[in-house]
Amino acid sequence: MLNGMPQLLSRVSPCRPGHPFPSIPAGGPSHRRARVLGRSVVCALLGLLVFLAPALTPVGFTGRAAAFGTPAAAALTVGYDSGRALAGFMIQSTARVKDPAAEVSSPGYPTKGWYEAGPRSTVLASLLAAGVYPDPFHSTNQKLIPAADFTVPWWYRSDFSVDDSRAGRAYLDFSGVTSAADVFVNGRQISTASKVAGTYTRHELDITSLIRPGTNTVAFRVQPNDPRKHLTVGWLDWLQPPPDRNMGIVRDVVVRRSGPVVLRDAHVVTDLAVPSLASADLTVKARLRNDSPDTVTARLSGTAGPAALGRQVTLAPGESRTVVFSPADHPRLHVPSPRVWWPAGMGGQPLYDLDLAVTVDGVTSDTAHTTFGIRDVQAPINSDGARQYRINGRPLLIKGAGWSPDEFLRWDPAYAEHRLQYVRDLGLNTLRLEGHLEPDEFFDLADRYGILTIAGWECCNKWEGEVNRSESGERWNAADHAVAQASMAAEAARLRHHPSVISFLIGSDAAPNAEIESGYLKALRAADWNVPVIPSASGKSTPVTGRSGMRMTGPYDWVPPGYWYDKREGGATGFNSETSAGPSIPTLDTLRRMLTPAELETLWKQPSAPQYHRSPSPTFSTLKLYNAALAGRYGRPTDLGDYVRKAQLAQYENVRAQFEAYSRNAKDTTAPATGVIYWMLNSGWTSLHWQLIDRYLDQNGAYFGAKKANEPLHIQYGYDNRTVSIVNNRTTAASGLNARVTLFNTDGTKKYDRTVTGVDVEARGVTTTSLTLPTTVPGLAKTYLARLQLTDTSGRELSRNVYWLSTRNDVLDYAKTDWYYTPTTSYADLTGLNSMPQVTLDVTATTKATRAGTSTTTVTLRHPGTTNAPALLTDVDLVSADGKTPTLPVHWNDNHISLWPGESATLVASHRTADPDRTPRVRVSGWNARSVTVPSS
Repeated sequence: MLNGMPQLLSRVSPCRPGHPFPSIPAGGPSHRRARVLGRSVVCALLGLLVFLAPALTPVGFTGRAAAFGTPAAAALTVGYDSGRALAGFMIQSTARVKDPAAEVSSPGYPTKGWYEAGPRSTVLASLLAAGVYPDPFHSTNQKLIPAADFTVPWWYRSDFSVDDSRAGRAYLDFSGVTSAADVFVNGRQISTASKVAGTYTRHELDITSLIRPGTNTVAFRVQPNDPRKHLTVGWLDWLQPPPDRNMGIVRDVVVRRSGPVVLRDAHVVTDLAVPSLASADLTVKARLRNDSPDTVTARLSGTAGPAALGRQVTLAPGESRTVVFSPADHPRLHVPSPRVWWPAGMGGQPLYDLDLAVTVDGVTSDTAHTTFGIRDVQAPINSDGARQYRINGRPLLIKGAGWSPDEFLRWDPAYAEHRLQYVRDLGLNTLRLEGHLEPDEFFDLADRYGILTIAGWECCNKWEGEVNRSESGERWNAADHAVAQASMAAEAARLRHHPSVISFLIGSDAAPNAEIESGYLKALRAADWNVPVIPSASGKSTPVTGRSGMRMTGPYDWVPPGYWYDKREGGATGFNSETSAGPSIPTLDTLRRMLTPAELETLWKQPSAPQYHRSPSPTFSTLKLYNAALAGRYGRPTDLGDYVRKAQLAQYENVRAQFEAYSRNAKDTTAPATGVIYWMLNSGWTSLHWQLIDRYLDQNGAYFGAKKANEPLHIQYGYDNRTVSIVNNRTTAASGLNARVTLFNTDGTKKYDRTVTGVDVEARGVTTTSLTLPTTVPGLAKTYLARLQLTDTSGRELSRNVYWLSTRNDVLDYAKTDWYYTPTTSYADLTGLNSMPQVTLDVTATTKATRAGTSTTTVTLRHPGTTNAPALLTDVDLVSADGKTPTLPVHWNDNHISLWPGESATLVASHRTADPDRTPRVRVSGWNARSVTVPSS
């Protein structure tokens, strides 16, 4: 048996994402279990031998239907860049494969009728790509997929080629097996499902004695998944769970070649001088292991940032030793004036390289490469019991959202990057990953874009089964403790070099008990983990780590905008780790893609009807609370279009208020807000709740409400005390500003106007001005508009924010608060908005190519003054030349804007060039802007 533990794969290019997909005949298992030949060479499940090798590109996945034959084999050589991810698999249910495992896992075995899978793929993702089932994101199609097909093991089989005759070691390195697997190479079983268990454990299997020149075969007999029983992945109440429960292999399987000495666990521990940032100390560690039968003298050398490293090491047969380079013996590891990594909006995101090689007799035996950033993360608990993050010594209000992968765990790098670009566009700085820990490329993107990440285990299933008895997860046994600790070890080793990772949550709704916490902390210490470990996302504490400093007080369903300003329940105080007003109705374009006409009718006509695309949870299965509030505040919808129009207005004001309240209260001297995670950024499928971005990357009112609230220099209104505040999210102070507030009736009649001048706001600060709206204004209607404007000394508008308000406030019944919402007993009256006259805006648009594959469309809107009423929350979309398909993704400098008579605005959109020969059309709509579609020249 090899010394060592779960391994970190090199970052290998991902597969082509699967596409939506016919039932496979179910049946009982038909295999005779192959006799295990020879001794197991399975790596132990605990420890930290980490592979850090250069990025490699596998053969692409074509996504064809039921395939004949095998994917192209990966060629392997000894030496530098020696790791290669398997190019893909052929998969089939064991219910349809009658042959013994020894035959299935031998070269030349016929796979006619099997399905092609990418190098990272669940069973269902492969079947969808093959067209076996219709699009599961549409209507109730997912119900057509028989879950019984996934209650038996599935074979994952792949060939690889060894094209050299030189002697060398060979290893199979993998993670992401869900839920467990028996492993075979060239007809020999090399590990069992009792050892290869858990999505996050990493395994290194020595296959040197089994491989041969030419074609070799590896096969995994993957066991069914049940997140209640296994330490894997689940979905709880996020969405309708996939029928296969994500069984499969969702990370790369890498075949590695080396000489007699292997290089593992290469990493850099950084120590930045805070607050001066004048210097940083780097400590480089790597583990060498001699897998040959002879005593070997090896030389480990390379570079870590600016420092050259080198040392000679003599290793006995089978000996493993950690080599440490410190500033004491390598002075250049003391780095003056380091290039410091910052979150987006606070500075740049420079990265350094670590490159190491081990040679024996002058010949490269193994190599390692990774990047790392120099930054410091602290998160002490303040006097109010809340966790306050400090990045490089600077306090930071965490403004984030919950991240969801694709429901079928299909990794698409372009799709992920688009969403991270949206995160920056929204002015957010953090993403929380509750389980569903994405592949390395995700964290590479986060490093590059300066987006902080808080990783952690998921709630309410097996991960919390030992401590959260109110949920469905089963209790743990000794094997589960081993898998959990191995999972922690592997993820810590994988994530520690990413400067974007600022914490790990070892609990979610519940905190681990003393035994589980001890296992996690042991693994984290072994990995040199140097950012905060949080016991839970709720207020639960642990014996060693102590208080959480976070809270999970909701809400998760509808509450009015004013709710967020109260410093109780989910209001803006402390660190709320997951919270939002729940439902988020997509755009009409998206709704028509995801629901049938009959389902669209039900959506707006039957407020209490179950909605398949909301949640499997009985608590969140309908839109009852949301629809009641929509009708109570805005009036009952008259048709689908009116329902969606009101939904966008409601979502804009609510999400804006949530972020504005936390931003304003961040500078309070008592019980300040320190962090908020909007629940969620996105959904893994087509959803009606918990999203700022929908499945198709379209942007609704929630998106633009968040974008408005988090703009760099921002003027805002306080629902609680009617004051006007200025929030400066920039790194430089602003002075001599003018703040103006004007109140209008909905017909455009001005009823109040006041300006204060000479307002200053410090960098990353908040100033509450002397502007306070009076409690009563003569002639002000029950529903009215408030226009806030921030200008500089020259009169240039820096920020504009428009509110629709009522003289009758929403009334909350806090005494009847439940875990997911606080009831509203009386609604604000915003029905006056329905009487606003229609406005036909003047629209011109031009499109020009900016670089290969991308274009910029500039849209100018002007209110012609045909009515005194403003055009409220005007939405501009780019659509295809036939006007039917939105151009997505798209990045607007502003949108959902309001224009008063005579005013104009220029909006700029960056987007892909959908058709080089035809420019997109521009569609303008809004609350009371008459819908019009115009060409762009």
